[in-house]
Amino acid sequence: MTIHLIKLSVGPDTLSDLAAWQTERLKEMKHNRKKPELIHVTRHMPKRAEEVLDGGSIYWVIKGWICARQRLFELRPLSLEGVPYCGLVYDKKLVRVAPRPRRAFQGWRYFDPKDAPPDLITGKGGEEIPDEMRLELAALGLL
Repeated sequence: MTIHLIKLSVGPDTLSDLAAWQTERLKEMKHNRKKPELIHVTRHMPKRAEEVLDGGSIYWVIKGWICARQRLFELRPLSLEGVPYCGLVYDKKLVRVAPRPRRAFQGWRYFDPKDAPPDLITGKGGEEIPDEMRLELAALGLL
């Protein structure tokens, strides 16, 4: 059975900011001749790793809203200065989801698929609603 993770994205004010940061990070890694991959380092390894890697994603909360998800590929054990950590390795593709409010919390949490917002589908012309407008429409219950 699949289970997701949910995490606050600290720093970005919008989903566009998160996408730009990730793009820049990948460019830096490529420039430094490192394997370009997105990894979030966290203190604890998920105990439900098998379920997380069975199609699970990491859902990003930005400024109190669940905004996007990225598919999780690997939970990599890491050691920094002798202290064990976990590297959450996730897809480069950022998938927008229907915005949903979410209160702040620390660390990551398991996120049941039945509670996950649906992915957003772009229009025929591929047009995107600006992040600010999308959140305002969601707050009004129109999205």
